[in-house]
Amino acid sequence: MPELPEVETVRRGLAPVMEGRRIERVEARRPDLRFPFPERFAERIAGRTVTSLGRRAKYLLADLDDGETLVMHLGMSGSFRVTLPETGQAPGAFHHPRSKAAAHDHVTFAMSGGATVTYNDPRRFGFMALIPRAGLETHPLFRHVGIEPLGNELDGALLARLFHGRQTSLKAALLDQRLIAGLGNIYVCEALHRARLSPKRLAGSTASKSGGPTARSERLGLAIREVLQAAIAAGGSTLRDFSHADGELGYFQHSFRVYDREDEPCPTPDCRGVVKRITQTGRSTFFCPVCQE
Repeated sequence: MPELPEVETVRRGLAPVMEGRRIERVEARRPDLRFPFPERFAERIAGRTVTSLGRRAKYLLADLDDGETLVMHLGMSGSFRVTLPETGQAPGAFHHPRSKAAAHDHVTFAMSGGATVTYNDPRRFGFMALIPRAGLETHPLFRHVGIEPLGNELDGALLARLFHGRQTSLKAALLDQRLIAGLGNIYVCEALHRARLSPKRLAGSTASKSGGPTARSERLGLAIREVLQAAIAAGGSTLRDFSHADGELGYFQHSFRVYDREDEPCPTPDCRGVVKRITQTGRSTFFCPVCQE
């Protein structure tokens, strides 16, 4: 499933053709994705203007000029394709190639300015919903979503408060969307390596006995922000053919330290460890058993 940096990359790719643009026409080619479309879905958003395009955790949020928000989730295989009058492009070519088959084009938005935005989803695990903006944070989809990890709010003190007394593994705690929003398997592995913390360590051990910050929680807070910012700057780890104007490739997977690097030498200077893979809560965890304690 795309993680926070990938969803943010898609948001940035869609913003130029959606923000400030009127949705001229909408075509929903089936009654549902993971869930049924909202009642009168196409009718309710056709003619509306997208006042802003944001993100909350792994959700895309298109605020409309009538006070509703179009909530979009990519699921496992969803992607958007932007077709301009003169060309076509996808905001992020995914490392695991996304379908371009017309049979999987489930929703199209014809935007003022001439662009067409098409949602394609072979497995149909994504979904779209319409929620009043004023009630967004109390809606069941968002009511229990944790803090955003990119802001200054996430630091060692906050992590210590969140993890104080928790007996679950540090890896599992970081993946708990009720605590921190948008973190996924890839970037948790990467952040833990940067912070030199074992994914098997108890989450509560990063806090003091009173719930205060420690050197471990401070390193972890910094590492989370750094790895997410680096991935977003590179265009997201699932980007495949993304390149900058100078021709340099921008995919962040070239910078992975441990993820998907089983049996390779640990990249930490002077560390003689070898990257290992274990399974935690059904997910692969990559880490160095020598420098991650």
